[in-house]
Amino acid sequence: MTLNQQQREQCRTSRWDFSDLRAVFLNCTLKKSPELSHTEGLIDIAKSILRENGVSTQIIRPVDHDIAVGVYPDMTEHGWEQDAWPALFKEIIAADILVITTPIWLGDKSSICSRIIERLYSMSGELNEQGQYLYYGRVGGCLVTGDEDGAKHCAMNILYSLQHLGYLIPPQSDAAWVGEAGPGPSYRDAGSGGPDNDFTNRNTTFMTWNLLHMARMLKDAGGLPAHGNQRSEWEAGCRFDFPNPDYR
Repeated sequence: MTLNQQQREQCRTSRWDFSDLRAVFLNCTLKKSPELSHTEGLIDIAKSILRENGVSTQIIRPVDHDIAVGVYPDMTEHGWEQDAWPALFKEIIAADILVITTPIWLGDKSSICSRIIERLYSMSGELNEQGQYLYYGRVGGCLVTGDEDGAKHCAMNILYSLQHLGYLIPPQSDAAWVGEAGPGPSYRDAGSGGPDNDFTNRNTTFMTWNLLHMARMLKDAGGLPAHGNQRSEWEAGCRFDFPNPDYR
C-alpha cells in the first residue's frame, strides 16, 4: 500500500520509538486466502503506517482456520475434533495492538467476526501476572468495509466488546469505507474511489496513530495500574459449572 504524502510526512516526522510494539489484524472476511479481500485493502493503509514506524504487523484471516464454535478456551475438550483457536490466540495475546476488521452483511458484522469475538470472550476469565483480566494493557480498534449502511453499528458492537473484555479503546479508534447503497463497487474495485477517499484515509490514519500512542503509553507504564481492578480480589459472579464462569 502506498501512503499519501501527508501520511508519509507524519511517519517521517514522528519522534517516538514504536519498534518494540506488535500489532495483529484479524480480517474477518468470508473469503479464504488468496481470494481478494476488499477489507484487507483498508487494512493495508493502517499496516503501512505501522510498518513505517517499525511496528511488527501480522494479518490473520480467521476463515482460513478451523475455529470451533463455543465459549471455552479449547473446544476439543467439549466435543469438537479440531479447534485452531488456542494456536491463533497465542499470536493475538502476544500483540500490543489488536484491530478487528469486518465486511458488512445485512447491516451487521460478518459471522466470522461474531465467532472471533465469542472466542476472545472465552479467554476473558484468564488473568495476567498482576491479577487483572488477561487483555489489560492492550489496545483495540476496528475497520469496516461494505457497500451498504451499518459501519457505525458494526464499530459500536466490536469496540464495546473489546473494552468489555479489557482492551483499552483510544479516541476515534474506528474507520470505515462504504460505497453507494446497493450492489455497487466494493473498496478495491476499479472506479470505487475507496483507496482515494479522503474521509476514510483521514479516519484510518487517526485510528492508527491513536492506537500507536496509547500502546506506547501503556507499554511505558507497565500496563494499567493494578489497583481496584484485580479479579483475584473478587469472586463475585463466579460459576465454575457454567461456560466462561468469570464473566457470567
